Amino acid sequence: MILPEVRDPRFVTIRRGGTLTDADHRLLALWAATCAEHVLPLFEAVRPGDPRPRGAIEHARAWVRGEVRMTEARAAGGHAMGAARDLRGAARHAAYAAGQAGAVAHVAAHELGAAAYAIKAARAAAPADRAEAAGRLECRWQRDRLPEEIRALVLDDQRLRNDICWSVFDC
Repeated sequence: MILPEVRDPRFVTIRRGGTLTDADHRLLALWAATCAEHVLPLFEAVRPGDPRPRGAIEHARAWVRGEVRMTEARAAGGHAMGAARDLRGAARHAAYAAGQAGAVAHVAAHELGAAAYAIKAARAAAPADRAEAAGRLECRWQRDRLPEEIRALVLDDQRLRNDICWSVFDC
């Protein structure tokens, strides 16, 4: 489980009683899509004909642009997770990262799921003796792409949820 038992109001939009602005929600979705897309080749190498993970990433970005509704982005995220079910290793984690990115439109806190699964994918793709280093490198790559407007929020979220996210944010 990558979501906390109690929802952090910083990841709930203002109109739903939280403190998250729509602008920051969109930035979280874009960052999650970027994280997922970075490891997407690990899925596509195994299932080049399966468009579901790439579709989830595209839907996340389309939601940010106002081209699709939240329900469409969320559904695309679910389809990407379905693509992962019978896989193992890096390809599975990459598909889950894409699914989490698609779900950010619905629940902003899925942003960390996209990042965590991308790090797991990078670890799984590396030789066993380089897995931890590959994970740290991926984590730093993601942090380098954090928009300044949401940087403190995401870094604090990583600190708070690191334990339930397989401790992948120790980078």
